Amino acid sequence: MTIQERKKAIPVPQVEAREPIPQQNLRIPGPTPVPPVILAEMARPMINHRGPEFAAIVRRVTARLQYFFQTSSPVLTYPASGTGGQESTIANLFSAGDHVVVITIGSFGNRLAKIAEAYGLQVSRIEFPWGQAADPNIVEARLKTLKPYRGVLMTHNETSTGVMNDVQTLTTLVRQLAPDTLIGVDAVSSLGCAPLEMDPWDIDVVFTGSQKGWMTPPGLMMIAASPRAWEASKSAKLPRFYFDWASSRKMLEIGQHPTTPPLSIFYALDLALEKMLAEGREAIFLRHQHIGDYVRQRAKDMGLRLLADHANA
Repeated sequence: MTIQERKKAIPVPQVEAREPIPQQNLRIPGPTPVPPVILAEMARPMINHRGPEFAAIVRRVTARLQYFFQTSSPVLTYPASGTGGQESTIANLFSAGDHVVVITIGSFGNRLAKIAEAYGLQVSRIEFPWGQAADPNIVEARLKTLKPYRGVLMTHNETSTGVMNDVQTLTTLVRQLAPDTLIGVDAVSSLGCAPLEMDPWDIDVVFTGSQKGWMTPPGLMMIAASPRAWEASKSAKLPRFYFDWASSRKMLEIGQHPTTPPLSIFYALDLALEKMLAEGREAIFLRHQHIGDYVRQRAKDMGLRLLADHANA
C-alpha cells in the first residue's frame, strides 16, 4: 500500500460539533462542584515546573495537606485519580505472594482487592452487604481465623454506598491482633470532609483525590505513608515506577515532581486549601454533617428508602 493509499484509509473524522457545556448542578459522588473563584485560578499561565514558582506552591500545598491528613509524614502528589492511590499503596508496600486482608463494604473496597490480586497477592476478603458499615466484632472474629497477614486495607467512606467505616476502631483492633500489620485506608471521598487522623489513629497509608472534598477538579491523587510504611517500602518487591514513593519523595524535597505535574490543578488546590483553612477544619466537618443529615431526612420525608444505614451514612 502506498503512502497516499494509507492516508485515504484513515479519513478525516466526522464528529459531533463542540457545544458549550451548560451550567451544572452536580449531585453525584464526584467530581464535585468547584467554586468559580477556584476555576478562575486555573486560568493562570503555565510556569516552569522545575522553577521556584512551582516549588513555592508545592511547599504550601504539602504543609497544608499534612494538616488535613493529620500527619507529620510527607504528603506525595501524583497526576492520577483515587484508583492510582489504591495501586500506589499496594505496589509500594508488598511483595508477590504476601497475604493481605481487604475489608470491603462496596465497589471501591472490592477494587482494592482486585488490584491486590492483579499484583499477585493472596487476598482474604471480609465482606459486608452494600449499605452497611464493617462490624468491628465480625472483623475481629474473622481476623482471628486467618493465617498471618502482611496488611489490612479498607475504605473510610465507601463512595459507592455513602457509608462510613469506623476506621479508628478497626485500626485499633488490628493493632491489638497484629501490631506490625500495614494498614492502608482509601479516604478518597472522606478526607477533607470528615474526621480522619492518620498519625493519632496509627494508620500506615492514607490517600485521597482532588475531585471530592477539596473543591478542586479531578486529576491529582494525594498520599501519605507512616514511618512503618516507608520502612516496608524499602523491602517491597512489587514492580513500580510511576507510583514509586522513593523517587517522589526525593523530588518533593526540592519542590518538584519526578514527572510533569498538572499545574492548573495545583493552582486550584493551592487556593482551595487556603480557603479551607480560613473556614476551619472542624467547621468544614460540621457543615458536611449538617448537609448530609438534611438531605437524608428530606429524602425520607419524601418516602424514599435510603441504601445507607443512617448511623453510618
